[in-house]
Formats: sequence, structure tokens, C-alpha cells
Amino acid sequence: MKPVFTAEYEAFLQTLISARKTAGMTQQEVADRLHKPQSFVSKYERRERRLDVIEFVKIAKAIGVDPCRIVREIEKGMADPSKRKARR
Repeated sequence: MKPVFTAEYEAFLQTLISARKTAGMTQQEVADRLHKPQSFVSKYERRERRLDVIEFVKIAKAIGVDPCRIVREIEKGMADPSKRKARR
């Protein structure tokens, strides 16, 4: 069985978390913009749940970043083997 959290998914999460922090936003602020509890943001950032593409787009917009920019950053990381190390 394939692991749920691949190196590629880890790169995706790290990029999304970094974007939130760069925007100077807390988990609570992102959750407020999404009309979700803070635990929603915490759970995907702690890898307790996976995001689907619709959730990802909404989160990116709530943070104020272009979802395409995040995808491009992930693609760059996937092309560089030194950045493909999974956290788990």
C-alpha cells in the first residue's frame, strides 16, 4: 500500500505553510477567512488530514496567494531530487 503522505505531498504542505507564514497570518486568521474552525487548519498542517484541490484553492485565496504559484513551486521542488525528502 502506498503511503498517504508522499514526499510530493510533504513539499505541497511545506509550501502552503510557508505561504501562510510569509503572509503573516495565523492559523486562526486563515480559518476565519474560510469560515472554518482553527482546528481545520491545524489538522492539515499537522498531516492529520489531506486536502483536496478545492480546499487547496480556497486556502490559497484566503492566504492571498495565487494557487498556480504554489503549484509551480512544488513542481520546482519535485524536479530537484535533493528537495524530495519526506518528513515522515
